[in-house]
Amino acid sequence: MTKRTLGLIMNGVTGRMGKNQHLVHSILAIREAGGVALADGTRIVPEPILVGRNAGKLQALAQEYGLARWTTDLDAALADPAAEIYFDGGATLLRQQNLTKAIAAGKHVYCEKPSASNLEGALEVYRLAAAKDCRHGVVHDKLWAPGMLKLRMLLDSGFFGRVLAVRVEGCYWVFEGDLAAPQRPSWNARKEDGGGMILDMMPHYRYMVDLFGSPRRIVCLGATHVDRRWDESGRPFTATADDSAYAIIELENGVVASVNSSWCFRVRRDDIVTMQVDGTLGSAVAGLRQCFVQRRETTPRAQWSLDLAQPIDFYAGWQEVPDQQPFVNAFRAEWELFIRHVCEDGPFPWTLAAGARGVQLAELADRSWREGRWMDVPDLGV
Repeated sequence: MTKRTLGLIMNGVTGRMGKNQHLVHSILAIREAGGVALADGTRIVPEPILVGRNAGKLQALAQEYGLARWTTDLDAALADPAAEIYFDGGATLLRQQNLTKAIAAGKHVYCEKPSASNLEGALEVYRLAAAKDCRHGVVHDKLWAPGMLKLRMLLDSGFFGRVLAVRVEGCYWVFEGDLAAPQRPSWNARKEDGGGMILDMMPHYRYMVDLFGSPRRIVCLGATHVDRRWDESGRPFTATADDSAYAIIELENGVVASVNSSWCFRVRRDDIVTMQVDGTLGSAVAGLRQCFVQRRETTPRAQWSLDLAQPIDFYAGWQEVPDQQPFVNAFRAEWELFIRHVCEDGPFPWTLAAGARGVQLAELADRSWREGRWMDVPDLGV
């Protein structure tokens, strides 16, 4: 068996998401498994170079996982010819600048969403990558969550009949920081630092909704429900970013998608994020891991009444879709596809063009909120 090392610059993996999902559960798990297998039997073993702005955090992370290389000098890392891929999971406001540097340095690039803080920037970085003929991709992790894979299987099998509507309920209560430590960094609550529910999550919802058709128009209401929070040092500050978004998206084929997403929801549903799909022949509700279905023939006859206690246990009428295959971490699944894309030109449609479409929907949602009207979603031609 032939093995080949693949140098991988990982920028922004000292935070919770970058460390847990991209470094530990993806790249280090791939290394532990012996690498990514190519069609010719070669195994590609990623060799990470950790990059960030905090030397102490980088050093501690490298020591924790036995990694030899880390640096606060991104330019030096990009100058290393052995490093073929640049990954960006750092601050949103720096993403376009850093991707541009990496593309100019001849690297293949892979990044978290959003791919830029505005549509103009997202299109510019896509066009730079296309002109340089480098491989490029954007994280679409929800597509490989077990619950979403089951839902996609149902869609492909024709289970729903004609799809009528899609409903997404997402996120959870983020503690303010006075009574309990917040689960997300404080910059998420500051618009000036690149924070905001719409910019953060609407690119995710774009690729989830795209499974059912292309968006035609969107109307959105944003809100900053909790405007006083505490930062990592325990200091109070005024939250300036939207922490909630309520959107309706009409698709070209007539399907209606509603998306409610908030850091101010207390969860009383099957999972942190759920997607319900209703069709003429059946419905399904998918969380990150589980998926439940109800067929047309087994739908209970619900009736509204104030005079009687509800006789129907609405949860009992749903059947769980079983695991038909082993599942790997969703982030790792896409990482393996991207590595194959780089090393043997395997298919990878989740490119910076797809990233730009996600940023487009976020920008239109924000404009809809600010201007109080429906916004058409034009074809970007990419």
